Amino acid sequence: MLLWRRLAALRAAPGPRRLSVAAPRPGPGPGAGKAEAAGGRAGRGPVPGPSGDGDGALRPLYMDVQATTPLDPRVLDSMLPYLTAYYGNPHSRTHAYGWESEAAVEKARRQVADLIGADSREIIFTSGATESNNMAIKGVARFYKSRNKHIITTQTEHKCVLDSCRSLEAEGFRVTYLPVQKNGLIDLKELEAAFQPDTGLVSVMTVNNEIGVKQPIHDIGEICRARKVFFHTDAAQAIGKIPMDVNDMKIDLMSISGHKIYGPKGVGAVYVRRRPRVRLEPLQSGGGQERGLRSGTVPTPLAVGLGAACEVAQQEMEYDHKRISQLAERLVTKIMSEVPDVVMNGDREHRYPGCINLSFAYVEGESLLMALKDVALSSGSACTSASLEPSYVLRAIGTDEDLAHSSIRFGIGRFTTEEEVDYTVQKCIQHVKRLREMSPLWEMVQDGIDLKSIKWTQH
Repeated sequence: MLLWRRLAALRAAPGPRRLSVAAPRPGPGPGAGKAEAAGGRAGRGPVPGPSGDGDGALRPLYMDVQATTPLDPRVLDSMLPYLTAYYGNPHSRTHAYGWESEAAVEKARRQVADLIGADSREIIFTSGATESNNMAIKGVARFYKSRNKHIITTQTEHKCVLDSCRSLEAEGFRVTYLPVQKNGLIDLKELEAAFQPDTGLVSVMTVNNEIGVKQPIHDIGEICRARKVFFHTDAAQAIGKIPMDVNDMKIDLMSISGHKIYGPKGVGAVYVRRRPRVRLEPLQSGGGQERGLRSGTVPTPLAVGLGAACEVAQQEMEYDHKRISQLAERLVTKIMSEVPDVVMNGDREHRYPGCINLSFAYVEGESLLMALKDVALSSGSACTSASLEPSYVLRAIGTDEDLAHSSIRFGIGRFTTEEEVDYTVQKCIQHVKRLREMSPLWEMVQDGIDLKSIKWTQH
């Protein structure tokens, strides 16, 4: 909160500060032509240092793509006609306005399905991944409650998955929250041992939103299929970034979010397998849209935006992944070569490279965030960042509380430039060194004192 108050004070300060003009840079890949034509940020990046918002006020560089991503200009292009000229209700069957919108929604459904190797009839549009997770977990559990009362998930899931499971516990279901190993990955033997005769659902996220680790989804799918148990994965952080195939991975339900893949906010999807058929009890009642699973008018512009974002992601995936991997390697190598006592949280191999979580020993994470006021970063999930408690994900992987408090998440995305990475690294190194010089704990460590051997007393 203090960081944003300071930014607000900057914005309100008299006399706008002049900004340097943005320098052009190469576009983000094969489909960059349309992005340039749209005049968006896709083909341009700011010179190192904070970027402007057109009013002369300084804005931080954006390095928090796990929280949300900017709208790709190609996605905006596809949405604009449905925000202006084609405004019909896609469920109106008696005139051309409805038919146009319905055709656009069905095209978007095919685009989402193509990205994950599904049939378009298996895609249900929702308001986002939180609703998709609630629908999948509560919907399956309630539909099959007469014979299946046990659910398996992990301790590092997104909060909406954990809270959905807690809600079901209040309804009489039993939930096993699997621990994860030090590297953030689940132990498949522990998963196999957790199955009970009435286990009905396993829910494991594909890529973790805080530490970026990639779970062995293919192996989990095989285990669940062999036991005839439904497998749900929250793939909000994975879709469009790593290859996903619901048939190859034996996934029965999958949650998707628009604004994590350079699409609009307020839209997502849930994949629900048709063969073998998965049945859900709908969360809300109404007109029976979306195969009766999600009543309510589908917002055509948002659905079109999600479809376009999925298509662009499919075209750009290989290029984006290679480029983001290089930038991530650059950031981690430079920071770790200049600053001692930095820990990378999560497995080094099985991970999505664009999500980097580093702990800077003997530095308070919130202090570092405030010092890095010209770079938009976070100390964990945006959904729980208002809490001053250390991240439950870092606690689950066994991180010491002091290290958990000193963690920063760096997000690298499609539009992140090399200059932005270098600027972030330079500022990060500068402020970590400065904050450590002010820390009595750092001074004691330099003197060779083992902090864990000290017995602290209260006065």
